Amino acid sequence: MALAIRKIKRQIRSVKNTQKITKAMEMVSASKMRKAVSAALLSREYSETAWKAVLRVAQKSDPTLHPLLNQSKEIRKIGILLLSSNRGLCGAFNQQIIKKALSFVAAQAPTAELEFITYGRKGASASIKNGFKVVADFLKSEVLADLSEMRLLSQAVLDGFLNQKYDRVVLVFTDFISPLKQKPVIRQLLPLNLTAINEEEKKLLKEIQEQDLITGGEYLFEPSADFVLRTFLPRLLELQIYQAVLESNASEHSSRMLAMRNASEAAGSLLDDLTLGFNKARQASITQEINEISVSKAVLEN
Repeated sequence: MALAIRKIKRQIRSVKNTQKITKAMEMVSASKMRKAVSAALLSREYSETAWKAVLRVAQKSDPTLHPLLNQSKEIRKIGILLLSSNRGLCGAFNQQIIKKALSFVAAQAPTAELEFITYGRKGASASIKNGFKVVADFLKSEVLADLSEMRLLSQAVLDGFLNQKYDRVVLVFTDFISPLKQKPVIRQLLPLNLTAINEEEKKLLKEIQEQDLITGGEYLFEPSADFVLRTFLPRLLELQIYQAVLESNASEHSSRMLAMRNASEAAGSLLDDLTLGFNKARQASITQEINEISVSKAVLEN
């Protein structure tokens, strides 16, 4: 009985120490989440406005004006840019985004060759584990300072498409909706055209077309369409990747905060059960000692 009591006491100490760690990690994640959410929301409207601009350009411009608008007749090779986290302990964040990427791969694999470009160690390790080719793995910084940090990543994607290494490039990331809800998303990055937009973008395009009917929908390029597209489209690509990373970071820290909160609550429930078990074991030990004393006293009196 004494051994059982000591074992329960060790378990209680261990769970208490774990609970302290999870609570500390929850507080840290909450602080990071507030900063990440603020950064994502501050640039979201600008990013959405820029995306509206490219949808307008795509529907009004001749695809032959710029190679980033030109869709290959046959999709033979697809580049997948996968955004994940460096570390675990963030609930189902990484599992959901990897599952989304694998579902896309399953739909495309019979007809196209696929290669991964990863941003975040978890995505890279999962891609390799599942037998896919990772051609580039970019180091993810814990704190994203500004847009310039995305330059190498966006340049790798851009060069791969312009050099005809890829016929299509898609971005797989987690869109931040609220601290309680995050949504894995697949967005076509290249080519920038209207052949593979999602349902939300189709609604947005319909709104744009309705506005253009009112305003006339005529676009003038100065000094020339070629110059504007050559300058504008690569920057837009960079901006879209940057915004996706911000959304992914906000989702990651939100998911980690909730995971640590759930772990702390689970530790609290386990502590209640262990404390109850400890009290029962202690009570049983005391009862046993009283019985032994009573029996010994009865033997001595006889």
